[in-house]
Amino acid sequence: MSTPPLTELTARTRDIFRVVVEQYLATGQPVGSKTLAEGGAVDLSPASIRSVLADLEKLGLLAAPHVSAGRKPTETGLRLFVDGMMQITQPSEDERRAIEAKLGDPGPLEARLEAASAMLSDLSGAAGMVFVPTAERRLAQMSFVPLDAARALAVLVDANGQIENRLIELEGVDSATLDRASNYLSARLANRSLGEALKEIEHEIDGGRSALDAASSNLVRRGIAMWSEAPDRNPVLIVRGQAKLLDDEAVGDVERVRQLLDELENKQAVAEVLERARTAQATRIYIGSENRLFALSGSSVIASPFRDREGNIVGVLGVIGPTRLNYARIVPMVDFTAQSLGRLTG
Repeated sequence: MSTPPLTELTARTRDIFRVVVEQYLATGQPVGSKTLAEGGAVDLSPASIRSVLADLEKLGLLAAPHVSAGRKPTETGLRLFVDGMMQITQPSEDERRAIEAKLGDPGPLEARLEAASAMLSDLSGAAGMVFVPTAERRLAQMSFVPLDAARALAVLVDANGQIENRLIELEGVDSATLDRASNYLSARLANRSLGEALKEIEHEIDGGRSALDAASSNLVRRGIAMWSEAPDRNPVLIVRGQAKLLDDEAVGDVERVRQLLDELENKQAVAEVLERARTAQATRIYIGSENRLFALSGSSVIASPFRDREGNIVGVLGVIGPTRLNYARIVPMVDFTAQSLGRLTG
């Protein structure tokens, strides 16, 4: 069913619909006319409220799980609420500082991704997810460290602080040559991929524009070629906090939760869901059947791409949980975490 525009709803109908959705997202329980009348949020009689609820049900915005139960929003209703009525709650200053401090801990990129996923799970009460696809690393530095007269270590440091070593055989290369090659490489590798660096260095050396001598040029070419032959970083998918999906409110919804946990085990499919959010300009929200993978469990995904300081998309992070997620709080939290992770990972 297509989502009706807000303009089709009267002010009274919009108010009642908003209160029903907000109470359902807060409690996870259907909301009845008696609850609305007694709560004071709606200044109407129970009979008038029931009439409005019936109209909202006919529009496909609310549904009654049982004949005698209250109403809860449908996926169509949640989409209308999220797109046109939700009041965003920005993270507090304390929350912002805590997020940046956690993500700013020194160490390899994967440790920060683990921290981001676990933190999103803690903040949302659902499962946190981070996905970084296969990509060429951006580089920061490369140097040659002598071991003995015949061997040296080629040490590569990428923009995320990850360090890798390769053993390289030396052929009559002295320490001064190693220093010249190291300095030359470090000056030209900054924020370039291996492929980009190799292309630029070969062009410079072949064009006679390099001040390197023959021995240093040969060492530079061998070092870059050695790393270029190595495979790119493998894709990374981290999902944390699945146990949070088994909360007290899930007791009456065990089958849905079981289905969601099964869906999360399909790592390739989860990665594909997050991959589709990479091209988004802002945080994306998938509600229930809007996403094929999680249609059976009726779950929602909130996902946002994160970018490095140069504006390149590094990966995607987000949250998955029941459709009764606190969207107003989680959406800006995911967005801020994505911005922070991008700034702090190079």
